This record gives sequence, C-alpha cells and structure tokens, in this order.
Amino acid sequence: MKIFPAIDIKDKKCVRLVKGDFDNKTEYEISPVEQAAEYKNHGFKNLHIVDLDGALTGETASLDIIQDIISKFDLKIEIGGGIRNFESIQKYIDAGVEKVILGSAAIKNKNFLKEACEKFINKIALGLDAKDGYLSVSGWKENSNKLTMDFLKEVNDYGVSRLIYTDINRDGMKQGPNFDETSKVAEISNCPVIISGGVSSIDDIKKAKNLKNVEGIIVGKAIYDGDIKLEELVKEDA
Repeated sequence: MKIFPAIDIKDKKCVRLVKGDFDNKTEYEISPVEQAAEYKNHGFKNLHIVDLDGALTGETASLDIIQDIISKFDLKIEIGGGIRNFESIQKYIDAGVEKVILGSAAIKNKNFLKEACEKFINKIALGLDAKDGYLSVSGWKENSNKLTMDFLKEVNDYGVSRLIYTDINRDGMKQGPNFDETSKVAEISNCPVIISGGVSSIDDIKKAKNLKNVEGIIVGKAIYDGDIKLEELVKEDA
C-alpha cells in the first residue's frame, strides 16, 4: 500500500479545504517545500500535490514550487489541479513528476484524455471526484450529470495508468473514506486505484489494504491536524 501524504497549495501556502470549498479553508504556517521535507525526512516515497490556484486559473501556477520539491527531495510526485492542455502536462513531466492527474478537462473532453494517454504513456492519472454517484468538475463547483461508473466504463481502455477516486462528501471531514464505492470503482477499473477523501485514522489505512486493485491512499487533513502521526503512518507505507 503506497501512502500519499497530501500537499494542497494556494497562494504559495499549504492549505486544506473542507469538501473542496475555497471559502472554507485552513491555512498552515509551514510552506509546501518545508512540508515535503518533513514527509521525506520521515521516510515517505510518494507525494500527492494539488495546485488549487491551477484549479481556478488553468495555469501551472505552482510549477516553481513543484520543481523546487523535486530538485531537493527524491520523491515520486503526482500532481493535479487545472491541467487542461498538453503544454501543462509536458511542463510537469519535464519537471520530473511521476504522474499528471487529469480531472475536469478529461471528464469534459474524453478525447483529450485519450490523446494524453497516447502521447504521455504511463504518465497520466485520472482523477474522479464523485458526489452521490455523480462526477463533479471545475473545483467541485459543477455537477457533470455523469455517473461515475458510466464514465469509467467509457474511458477504461484509454490507457490511464492510475485512477484517483475521491468521495467529495468525505473530503476534509475525517469520517473515513467511502470504501464501498471505492471497491466498486476498483472492481471495474483497468488500472490501480488510489483512495482519497476522509482518511481519519491508521485503521482506515489498514482497511484499505484489504481492497483489491487498490494501489494506495491519500492522507491530508488528518496529518495536518495531528490525528495521524507520521511515525505511525510511514510504517504502513510499502
């Protein structure tokens, strides 16, 4: 089970949103680079980064921070947030990220997802953010009216190398992930799945290990709020 500690970047700072609400955010004193150093020093190998400014603007707003983190620490990074064209994907790959996460742009335009998978082989992750079974897009401000399972079936053969499934109702709430829905997604997905949203305890990590076709789990707010100690968490990282 790969553990992905999370860093959400807004205005060059580490933040956490509740249910993706930009007006309901907590800012943390530590900088993204300092936070990455902390994860590295504890022995983590993977990192999940969301560029929230990118999600709002469609630009690679935090590229300099990502480059800084990659140049200083030997971490495998997946990055998401407003990546809407091949140019942005290329910039992140040139910076050395392991996976580029496509979300809204892929859901709105399946051809973009397909072409990205063909052009950047084994580099594209698909981020599916769901609320009550339906996919949300544009920083969770819009409901796409597409059922998660239907969309996944449509794009399952495109060559996505990783799927990140988030239950929006759980995100930032620390109520535990939606294991039932994640299991259903993992069951039909042609690529390994990462669980995201709601992780609250080490027990959630242990439970996730029993799910089939689940590669890893993202942990965010529970770390920042001190509910999960990094020393405990890294023991689950394999």
